[in-house]
Amino acid sequence: MAAKSFIVQGRVQGVGFRYFVVREAQALGLAGWVRNLPDGSVEVLAAGEAGLVAALEGRLWHGPPHARVNEVVGSEAEAPATAGFRVLPTPWE
Repeated sequence: MAAKSFIVQGRVQGVGFRYFVVREAQALGLAGWVRNLPDGSVEVLAAGEAGLVAALEGRLWHGPPHARVNEVVGSEAEAPATAGFRVLPTPWE
């Protein structure tokens, strides 16, 4: 199992990006989570078959219709402790 963390920068908050990521990750059968960060970026942790994690990375570059992705930075990560894919709460929302 592969696990990667991604930081997605650009216009990615307030455009449905987190829910887009959940739909895409669930369709690929990945485990993990997505959350907004205070700097306006979105963080994604995804785990599953390496090729499927790579497929999600490619989809992060597109996002939902109103998003504008400027950069996706990935790094190796620990697999999440729970199954399924979800949106983590954002403390300031």
